[in-house]
Amino acid sequence: MREYSVPVMVDTPRDSNITELVVKQAAKPSNPALFSKKDSAGEWQNIRATEFLADVQLLAKGLMASGVQAGDRVAIMARTRYEWSLVDFAIWFAGAISVPVYETSSPSQVGWILEDSGAVAAFVESARHENVVRQAAAAANIPGVQHVWQLDNDGLDPLRGAGTNIEDQALEDRRLTAGLDDVATIIYTSGTTGKPKGCELTHGNFVELSVNAGAALPEVAHEGAQTIMFLPLAHVFARFISVLCVAVGATVAHTPDVKNLLPDLQSYKPSFILAVPRVFEKVYNNSMLKAEDGGKGKIFHAGAKVAIEWSKADQAGKVPLMLKVKHAVFDRILFSKIREAMGGRVEHAVSGGAPLGDRLGHFFHGIGLMVLEGYGLTETTAPITVSTPKKIKIGTVGAPLPGNAVKIADDGEILTKGVCVMRGYYKRDDLTEEAFADGWFRTGDIGELDAEGFLKITGRKKEIIVTAGGKNVIPAQLEDTIRSNALVSQCVVVGDHRAFISALITLDEEALPGWLERHQLPKSTTVAQAAEHPLVTAEVQQLVDQANANVSQAEAIKAFRIVATDFTETSGHLTPSLKIKRAQVLKDYSSVVEGIYSAPRP
Repeated sequence: MREYSVPVMVDTPRDSNITELVVKQAAKPSNPALFSKKDSAGEWQNIRATEFLADVQLLAKGLMASGVQAGDRVAIMARTRYEWSLVDFAIWFAGAISVPVYETSSPSQVGWILEDSGAVAAFVESARHENVVRQAAAAANIPGVQHVWQLDNDGLDPLRGAGTNIEDQALEDRRLTAGLDDVATIIYTSGTTGKPKGCELTHGNFVELSVNAGAALPEVAHEGAQTIMFLPLAHVFARFISVLCVAVGATVAHTPDVKNLLPDLQSYKPSFILAVPRVFEKVYNNSMLKAEDGGKGKIFHAGAKVAIEWSKADQAGKVPLMLKVKHAVFDRILFSKIREAMGGRVEHAVSGGAPLGDRLGHFFHGIGLMVLEGYGLTETTAPITVSTPKKIKIGTVGAPLPGNAVKIADDGEILTKGVCVMRGYYKRDDLTEEAFADGWFRTGDIGELDAEGFLKITGRKKEIIVTAGGKNVIPAQLEDTIRSNALVSQCVVVGDHRAFISALITLDEEALPGWLERHQLPKSTTVAQAAEHPLVTAEVQQLVDQANANVSQAEAIKAFRIVATDFTETSGHLTPSLKIKRAQVLKDYSSVVEGIYSAPRP
């Protein structure tokens, strides 16, 4: 199958925009809770649609009184929190365009985004962030940033008070200035190479995609459903889910620090969650390590095997009686405990950012958590495709959402068009023209499409390695297998224009102490010492052998090096959405790579 499209399920008037989603919820007799926020006592308090609308209107009036005009760009630099969404909607109510900035961004990155977008004002979380913005603006000689408002403490109160003289009708007129075809936000791609590009996403991208996704996923996203947001709201995936929840009347809570995620899950009890595959890997590995440390490793591994077998049988349409019995036993002694750790009410999880893989998909489905994989980019407002509870094939990223289409080019590249696709790159007509082919957006990913429209991602076009012998190698196939072990944090396969394939591997600092103890090694062993220890090397070699068993001899990893320092966002080797910056890793570890290829041929 080379092309598959799905018609829209819900039509939206062209003169409407994102703000209508809030207005409609506030007009409902049920007045649904759109957000939930912890009070001073640490208890979750619901914020209903009418309350949210009233505060958004106050802030929007304050923006107007402060000189923000229709079409102006306003930056938001903060961790994931309720006020992020609050000011986002206030910007839209004021007819302006929001520009997200990752709160971990350096002053030079912030300066580039402020300058390129022409931002006239900024919302920041704290005094520290305000200093970064002001330094960036001064260093880049950006005079346009007139106001910087803090979200912390009572930092928004002056803005609430600034708009008291703005008439309701003036705000309503401003709110209605934008239509579906107008830009709602400019999101700068975090990028694995080069300077970020500003993706112009329209009101229509968010509204049409949200209402159609809601229609396609009624079991997941509906009034009364609850989710907890811990991914960065500066990322398009989290941002889209936030707008989707407003569109359907679901409730969103926030936790800015993943260290608090487990207790927040247990106190808030969401009905669905969203995460990137690395989070699901961590949940699996942490559950396994906890079991092994408690002397119950055999039970966990046996249960994991049953969960995967049950899921495969369930997907095939028939679960044998004995497997049902085993599954019921493990559900009582193991699976229910994992679900309870996530709050006890989670039935669905939405995964995006990268392929999850068959193993984890079947494991979580087998323990009673259906993972709905989706696929998309910043340029496509997040999801192009997504699995649904009624239409799922584990190992794929689902079929196109209503209003979207997918096509596979002759070279295997995934092309897409539909309500999800951006208007273009801000001020870069050259890049916009390059990104489209006959109206289809070039994703840069390689994939396969089956007869029912289910998409499978097989690799990244730019990341395909071509060895000196001319063999094409897809790194992800090898990397995913090696990274599945709790001992490993990251894996980067190397070999472009080289005689053979090799890999750089890092160790997981959290998992290492338990692994050392189980292998009768001192827990005080450092990561650098472990990287050179024969037992660790032997363990990693086993993982490499497992990965090699799934590929041809020419694609197999012939040598590897364990790197003592992990690849992280802080080190500059991961994007905020936890994707490897392959070019940066190869640049910073070029001496290690050269050492591999200058050594005697393995």
